[in-house]
Amino acid sequence: MLILTSNDIERFYTMKDAIAVDKQALKIYSQGNSDVPLRINFDMQKGQCLFMPAHIKGSDIVGIKIVSVFPDNPKLGKPSVPAQVLMLDPQTGEVCAMLDGTFVTQLRTGAVQGAATDLLARKNASRAVLIGTGGQAVSQLEAMLTVRSLTDVAIFDIDTQKAKQFTEEMKHRFAHFSTNLYFSENLDDDISQADIITSVTTSKVVTFNGEKVKPGTHINGVGAYTPEMHEIPECIVEKANIRVVDTKEGVFAEAGDIIDPIKQQLVSEDDFLELGDLVIDPTQCRLNEQQITLFKTVGTAVLDVYIGYDIYLKAKEKGIGTFL
Repeated sequence: MLILTSNDIERFYTMKDAIAVDKQALKIYSQGNSDVPLRINFDMQKGQCLFMPAHIKGSDIVGIKIVSVFPDNPKLGKPSVPAQVLMLDPQTGEVCAMLDGTFVTQLRTGAVQGAATDLLARKNASRAVLIGTGGQAVSQLEAMLTVRSLTDVAIFDIDTQKAKQFTEEMKHRFAHFSTNLYFSENLDDDISQADIITSVTTSKVVTFNGEKVKPGTHINGVGAYTPEMHEIPECIVEKANIRVVDTKEGVFAEAGDIIDPIKQQLVSEDDFLELGDLVIDPTQCRLNEQQITLFKTVGTAVLDVYIGYDIYLKAKEKGIGTFL
C-alpha cells in the first residue's frame, strides 16, 4: 500500500492537473458511468464519522473517503476534521493507496470551481472577488488564478483580521501569478467591478449584494452545503442566464441557496445543467459577454475517488510516497 501525505502530493500534482481530472470525473458522472451510494453517517459520542464511496464503471476504479468531525480534537493537538481517501486495486480488490483526505478534498474542491470558471467565465475576465478565508480558500484562490489571467483579486471575510492576514500570506504564496491581491475595504464596490465571484463560507445568510453584480459576471457558490446555509442571493439564482451544478442529486438535496429558490418557484430543477453536461457539449457554455453564469457545488465522492486514483498512479510512476 502506498501512503501519500499532503507534502508528497504537492511535490508533483498541480492545480491544472486537478482541474482537468475533475472535468473528466463529472463527465463520467453525468454520462451515468459511475456508482455513488448515499454517504453513510455514524453519530458517535464525541463526533461523527462519514463514509463516502464511489465506483467508476468500466475502469473499475473504486475508493472511499472517510471523514470524521470531532470538535474536541484540537484540545488533543489533532485536526477537528481528519480525513483519508482509500483506493482499491482494480485487479485484486486490495487497498493500494491511502491519501491525505483533507488535502485531496481541498484540491478537488478548488479544482471543480476552477473547472466551472474555466468553462463559464469570460475569457478576458480580469477582476475577481474571493469571499471567505477558511480552510478551502487557498485552493479556491489558486484555481481562479490558474484558469484566468487576473489582474486583481479582492479578498473578504467577516473576520477582518483573519482576512488581512490571509491576504498577506497569499501575496507571498502566489507571487508568481503577478496578480494584485488585496483586502476588500468595500465589498459592494469590489462586487460591482468583479468578473468572477467565488464565495466559500458556511454562512446561513447571503454573503454579497446580488444587485451589485454586473452583466457578464460568473459566480461560484462553494461553501454552503446544507439546506440551512445560504451564500448566493436568490436574485442571482433567478436572473442567471446559465445555472450549473456539480451534481443535481447533491445540490437539490443539500444546498439551501438553490433549494429555497426552487421551493419559491423562482426557478425549477429543469433550469439547471450539470458541469459534466458542459464538458460533454461545450456549446452549452457561455454564449456572449453579457450573460451572468452561476455554478454551485456541494461535492461528490466521484471527485475524491477519480482524482485519488490519478494521484496514486502518478505517484507510483514517480516513486513518490511511502510503501508499506
